[in-house]
Amino acid sequence: MAKLLYIECSPRKQHSASIEVCNAFLDAYRAAHPGDAIETLDIWALTLPEFDGDALAAKYAGLRGDALTPQQASAWRQIEALAAPFHEADKLLFGVPLWNFGIPYRLKQLIDVISQKDVLFTFDGAGFSGKLAGKKAAVVYARGLDYASPGSFTPAREYDLQRPYMEMWLKFVGVTDVQPIVVEKTLFGADGEPDRAAALGAARTLARDF
Repeated sequence: MAKLLYIECSPRKQHSASIEVCNAFLDAYRAAHPGDAIETLDIWALTLPEFDGDALAAKYAGLRGDALTPQQASAWRQIEALAAPFHEADKLLFGVPLWNFGIPYRLKQLIDVISQKDVLFTFDGAGFSGKLAGKKAAVVYARGLDYASPGSFTPAREYDLQRPYMEMWLKFVGVTDVQPIVVEKTLFGADGEPDRAAALGAARTLARDF
């Protein structure tokens, strides 16, 4: 039995395009993989620590090879606990809305907290090695505007800091099998419906063999 971790990154719930497409993926996934486990990680329901004080001191103590104080060890255990679901899963599904041309700040905070040496990556002096190697990911990218069409006033090559960042981070932590699903024009009303329908279909198709 495999385990799929769904990371829900939008607070808009029933109004969210990324959640709608992820739900279509999950429905198709359950039908195709009835024996698999699915866990949902709602980043808006998480208690995310500030990365300062004892947590920051623990990071640098670890880099120096120093023993952690009890307070630092406690802060570091919290970081490891937040990263644990990513280690325990075989597959990852992210639903990521585009905010200010990047990712939501809560997702960025989670990534900043858990992307630590010996938590999600290692470094041996010759290079980095991701600790999530062997896993695969699907990422739903939702955007209100049109970033793909020729002549768009927000062309992806200039304005899209969402997908490149997610793909870079996933590669850094060892996930190289990454399948994107893009839903755009979510602010276009009826004119955006063909794009939404295409994304829903792509999500269902991908989920069956994921």
